[in-house]
Amino acid sequence: MKKVAIIMGSDSDLNAVKPAAVMLRKLEIPFAMRIISAHRTPDAAMRFARSAAEEGFGVLIAAAGKAAHLAGALAANSPLPVIGIPIKSSTLDGLDALLATVQMPSGMPVATVAIDGAQNAAILAAQILALSDEALAGRVAALRAEQTKKVIDKDEQLQKNIENILEA
Repeated sequence: MKKVAIIMGSDSDLNAVKPAAVMLRKLEIPFAMRIISAHRTPDAAMRFARSAAEEGFGVLIAAAGKAAHLAGALAANSPLPVIGIPIKSSTLDGLDALLATVQMPSGMPVATVAIDGAQNAAILAAQILALSDEALAGRVAALRAEQTKKVIDKDEQLQKNIENILEA
């Protein structure tokens, strides 16, 4: 099975990307987590991106805040799909990172999830890998069924308790 790389631009992004690691573990997808900065360690970012496919990675997840060039730097140096996670910062609440991640030039696509959307990045990575892995496709389908059941269960609880809720 191909691995997923979760690359963050700074250790301050760790809490924001943790949900991606948790989801990948739940889906039994091997992954690696690295701190590589597009600005402070550009050579390391380039080397990692260029060797990622050879090292068994199938998808790269890049999390960065503010200028958020990490996803683009990886995409420019790798043929692998890159998923960007814009990280919320204190400056512009992540809008700067969202725009920097989503506004890639033609020919350099980066799939972009919501600000701090690490869990969705992991699920998207799983869906990409599941295209060539039937067992993983089954686990992704089971996850979707689990999500559906949770909503149905919550609606049933609401229907049973609506009068009590309205009276409170």
